[in-house]
Amino acid sequence: MKFPGQRKSKHYFPVNNRDPLLAQLTQQEQSVSTYICGIDQTLVDIEAKVEDELLSRYGLPKGNSTLIDDQQAHELYHELKNNEMISDEFAGGTIGNTVHNYSILADDRSVLFGVMSQNIMVGSYAYRYLCNTSSKVDLNYLQPVDGPIGRCFTLISEDGERTFAISKGSMDKLTPEYIDKDVVQNSSALVITAYLMRASEGDGMTSAAMQAIEYAKAADVPVVLTLGTRFLIQEDPKWWQDFIRDNVTILAMNEDEGEALTGFSDPLLASDAALEWADMVLCTAGPLGLYTAGYTEDSEKRATSHTLLPGAIPEFNRFEFSRPKLKADCETPIKVFAHISPYMGGPELIRNTNGAGDGALAALLHDLSANTFHKTNVPGSSKHQRDGLCYSSFSQVCKYANRVAYEVLAQHSPRLSRGLPEREDSLEESYWER
Repeated sequence: MKFPGQRKSKHYFPVNNRDPLLAQLTQQEQSVSTYICGIDQTLVDIEAKVEDELLSRYGLPKGNSTLIDDQQAHELYHELKNNEMISDEFAGGTIGNTVHNYSILADDRSVLFGVMSQNIMVGSYAYRYLCNTSSKVDLNYLQPVDGPIGRCFTLISEDGERTFAISKGSMDKLTPEYIDKDVVQNSSALVITAYLMRASEGDGMTSAAMQAIEYAKAADVPVVLTLGTRFLIQEDPKWWQDFIRDNVTILAMNEDEGEALTGFSDPLLASDAALEWADMVLCTAGPLGLYTAGYTEDSEKRATSHTLLPGAIPEFNRFEFSRPKLKADCETPIKVFAHISPYMGGPELIRNTNGAGDGALAALLHDLSANTFHKTNVPGSSKHQRDGLCYSSFSQVCKYANRVAYEVLAQHSPRLSRGLPEREDSLEESYWER
């Protein structure tokens, strides 16, 4: 486990050296590794610049997302390929992106549940998916299926409008039998997306996801839900509110999804409302930056040394130096909020907006998993006398998530190809000499 961020605290390093007094009482053990697991609709993102005439010919409403069958997908792909219109092909899927980015940041294992084509040809969609996924992501639990995995065509018009054509293939064919109970219950977190709850009749994805959630809840493993798209949530907000209340520990969303879920367009108020159903919220808000919200014990709250921020909740970041906790673990729970503006004001050139939220969530999961790692390997640390959901404070999680989101925005792919730099060029040399 590579710990997140620049750390000066005695609690971080070296984690393998036990307290000398504690070592006399207990035998020195080898470090226990931690990991996260996730369930996803395995798909490949195919990006191409097209004319409006092509959209009309394939019956794709401009600016919308449309489901197409395998035959249409095959014809569309070959037309784009033959005319050299494809600019990029990436492994996709919001959870696939998240667990990949987690493994890059933590330099450690994650596990992905889903499906994969049984027969893989060089250059096929399945081949590209595997080639663009970190070797640290454990794919041994994927369910083999006949036929292609999912394909998502992002068709960009001359005016910049994006039209999506999605071919499901076999991506929703995952069955509950391929969810490994031990893997889920020994993980630091189970990560799912709202898309999993809307599989078509005859597909097993929703049943598989619910099975994994039951395994996680039985072992007190945090369940992390990312909402995915506002259009899915606004169909039945009450259903999603009940689902989150009954099953979810951490909720990740953007401001549009937050509005669809809660009715509040202000991301701060949406995060506040979502805390009625979840223990912690990560809300990305585009050019405004991102918010974290959650609970801490009143007697353990820590006041910020940063400027108190105005907003719909005045001075909402007053206790952002507090650590997130499960509401059930607090005798007197109080709500805590933190915000950060885009890192360095955002990239000079935003190359890709897909995946920035997945990158931010990966950073939060890294911090959560680091907490489990440290608690398991250094149980005598004063850090864990008061148990927390994450290792760091709301403020630190904000900073880390913000930095990772920046890295994704500044590149074409929604997946990181390398971890964050050890030394930030934007920081003065005196910072590193402290």
